[in-house]
Amino acid sequence: MTVSTEFEFNCNFPRVQKIFGERLAFARKLLSETGIMSWVDGAERINKLGRGEEPVLVFLEEMPQVANQVGEEVIAEVVEFTRKLGRSPNSKSIVPFLQSLPAAARHLESRELFGEYLELVFDTLARTSPKIHGIDSMYPSECLPQFLASVPHLLSQISLGGLRNWVDYGIQGYPNNPDRQRDYFSLQSPDSRAVMQRERHGTLLTDHEHKLDLYLRSLWDSEAMFVPYSLAWDELRKPIPYFDDLGIHLPDVYDDIHGVRGVDRYRALIAHLTAHRRWSTPQIADNFSPFQRLSIETFEDARVEWLALQEYPGLRRLWLALHPAPKEDACPEGWSSIRHRLAMLSRALLDAQHGYQNPTIVQFVERFHATMQAGETSTRDMVQIGLDFITRTRTATDPAAKVWFEDTEVSYRDDNRLLWKFIEEGDEETYEPRPKRAEPDEEAESGKMPPRMYPEWEYNSQHYLPDWVSLYEHLHPQGDAAYIDQLLAKHAALAKKLKKIIDLLKPQQKVRVRYQEEGAELDLDVALRSLIDFKSGAQPDPRINMSHKNDGRSVAVSLLLDLSASLGDVPQGCVQTKLQLSQEAVSLLAWAVGQMGDPFAIGGFHSDTRHDVRYLHIKGYKERWGDEVKGRLAAMEAGYSTRMGAALRHAGHYLSHQQADKKLLLVLTDGEPADIDTTDPRTLIEDARVAVRELDSKGIYTYCINLDQKADEYVADIFGKRYAVIDNIARLPERLPQLFMALTR
Repeated sequence: MTVSTEFEFNCNFPRVQKIFGERLAFARKLLSETGIMSWVDGAERINKLGRGEEPVLVFLEEMPQVANQVGEEVIAEVVEFTRKLGRSPNSKSIVPFLQSLPAAARHLESRELFGEYLELVFDTLARTSPKIHGIDSMYPSECLPQFLASVPHLLSQISLGGLRNWVDYGIQGYPNNPDRQRDYFSLQSPDSRAVMQRERHGTLLTDHEHKLDLYLRSLWDSEAMFVPYSLAWDELRKPIPYFDDLGIHLPDVYDDIHGVRGVDRYRALIAHLTAHRRWSTPQIADNFSPFQRLSIETFEDARVEWLALQEYPGLRRLWLALHPAPKEDACPEGWSSIRHRLAMLSRALLDAQHGYQNPTIVQFVERFHATMQAGETSTRDMVQIGLDFITRTRTATDPAAKVWFEDTEVSYRDDNRLLWKFIEEGDEETYEPRPKRAEPDEEAESGKMPPRMYPEWEYNSQHYLPDWVSLYEHLHPQGDAAYIDQLLAKHAALAKKLKKIIDLLKPQQKVRVRYQEEGAELDLDVALRSLIDFKSGAQPDPRINMSHKNDGRSVAVSLLLDLSASLGDVPQGCVQTKLQLSQEAVSLLAWAVGQMGDPFAIGGFHSDTRHDVRYLHIKGYKERWGDEVKGRLAAMEAGYSTRMGAALRHAGHYLSHQQADKKLLLVLTDGEPADIDTTDPRTLIEDARVAVRELDSKGIYTYCINLDQKADEYVADIFGKRYAVIDNIARLPERLPQLFMALTR
C-alpha cells in the first residue's frame, strides 16, 4: 500500500492499512527520516512473522514514542528481540512485550537502562522456560506474559535494580512450582507484593507503627487504629489521608522529601489530624458552596495548627518543611487560581516570613492572628472569616476548567471530612462518611469469624488489588418457618406441575452398592463367603448386605442472593416487594431441588464498602430442606449495597469443593454491582466479570437471573450470554424453578 511518495508499507491487514497513514504523520513529529525508515522496515519484518495483525498494530502505535524517549537505535533491537520471540514457542508474549515498552522507556529514560531492561526480559524468558534434563524444551514460558503485563506497574514503584531483584526472587523461590511462579509474576501472591514492597524506597508504616502509636498516645493522649492504603494500587485517584470510624487512613509507605524523613511525615500527618479531632466542630456542608468550603477548610487547618503549636512549637519547623510555598504570580492568566490563592494564604498563615505582597492575603492573615490571640476560638469563627475571604477575592476565572495545581498540595493534611456533615445527598458530597450499621450485638460479635480476604480487579490499571475486600461469613438468623410453609401452600398448583417435571428429571438408573453392614437386601456372594469363613474358623466379613443408589445425574448447585437495599422496593404493577417475591421463588426452588436430591446451597450477600462484605449462609449443601432453613429464608432482609465480585468468589470457593460432574452457580439479583466507596460504575462491573471468568476456569457454570428492566445495559458484560432478565417480576416464583430445571436437564 502506498501511503506517501517516500514510504511504502506492504501489509494485507485492512486495520493496519487504515491506521498507517495516521501513525506515519505522528512518527514524523518524533523521529528523523532515518528513524522513520527503521520504524517502517521494522513493522514489515514483524508483519512477516505471520503472527497476526495485533503485533504490527502495537509496534506502529508504541514504537515512535519509545524511540523518541530513549533513542532511535533501539528500534532495531526491539525488532530483533520480537523476531526471536516469534521464532520461539513464546510468540504469545510478543504483544505483552511491545505493550511494556512505553512504560519502560518512560520510567528508565536512558538508552543504557532501556538496554538493560531488554536484557532482563531475555534473561527472564530463558530462566522461566521449561527444561527437560537440563535441555530447553519446546514449551513456552508460562510466566513471561504475566511478567510483561506487570512491568508497567512494577516500574512505577521500584527501580530497574529492584525489578531485577524481584525477578530473581520469583525464579529462585519457586524453581519447581510453575503455578506458584505464575501467581508471583502476575502480582497475585503475597510474596510478590511483599518483595515489591521491600524493593520500594521509603519508610514503611509497618516498620514504625508501634512507634507512631506511642507518639499518638503519649503526646496527644489519643487512640486510633492505623488503616494503611497503598498508593501503588490506586494510581489514578491518589487517596488523601482521612479519619473515620475505622481509624486513621494513611499511606503504607512515605518517601523522604525536602529533607524530611518518612517517619516524620507520618508524625506531621498524625499531629495535624489529631488537632482536628480535638478542636474542630463539624459544620453543615449543605449551607456552603464548594469554593466556600475550600476557604473555610484553609482557615480551620491553620486554626488547629496554631493551637497545636502552643503546646508543641517544634511542629512549625516540620510543617513548614512540608508545606509548599507557591510563587505569587505563578498562575497563568485565564486559569482558575482558587487553589493557588488558598495555598498562598495557607502558607502565609503558618509562616510569618512568607513574603507575599498581596494586600488581601496580608489583611486576612492579620485578621486571623488577631482572632486567635483574642482568646477562645471555634470552627464557627473560621467559617465567617473563610466566607469573607472567598467573597473578597472572587474572580471571573475561578470556575474555569483549567485549574492551577502546582505547589498547592499540602501532603501532611487530611481531606477534612471531619469538618462536614451532610443533610441531603448530592453530587458534591465527596466527603460524606459512609453510613454506619446499627450497633452489633456483643454476644454475636464475640463469635464473629475473621474476614476472608479477596482480591478485586482494577480495570483501569489491569491489575488485581490484592487482599482488597474483607468478606465476613455469618449464619443467617432464624425467623418463622411457618411463613415459608404458607408461601408453598399459596403455590400448591405450581408445585404440582413442578413435581411432574421433577419425576422426569430424577435419575432412573440404579447401581448396587456392595459390602454394606446394613442394606436393603442380602448380597449372596459375600454372604456365602462369610459363611464358609465362619465354618472354617476364620473371621467372617460382616458386610454381607447391599443397597442401591440412583446413577446418571451429578449436579451441585449454589444459589447466591443479592440482599441489597433495592430488594425492598415494590416493582411497578406489583403489591409485593422484590424481597417477598424472591422468598417465594427461592422457597419453591429449594423444595424442588430437595425433591431431586441434588447438593444445594443458598447464600445471600450485601456490602458496606470493601471493608465489610457480608455473606449470609441460609442453607448448606448437606443440610436438609426443613424448618431451620425455612426459618432463615423467612428472616431475609434487604439492606446496603451490591459488591458482587467478592460474593461470587466466595460462593465459588465452596462450590468448587463439591464432588459433582456439573457445578452450577445461580445468581439472583435486581441491579448492577455497586457500592458507596466506588465512584466509577464500571469498577465493580468489571470486577464481577473477571470473577465469573475465574469461576469458568474452575469448571463452574455461572448463570444470572436479573430482575432489573435495565439489565441489558450491563449484565451481558458480566455473564456473557448466560443470563435471563425477568421483566414480569410477579412471575419470578414460576420462572426460577423452571430456569433451574432447564439448566440441569
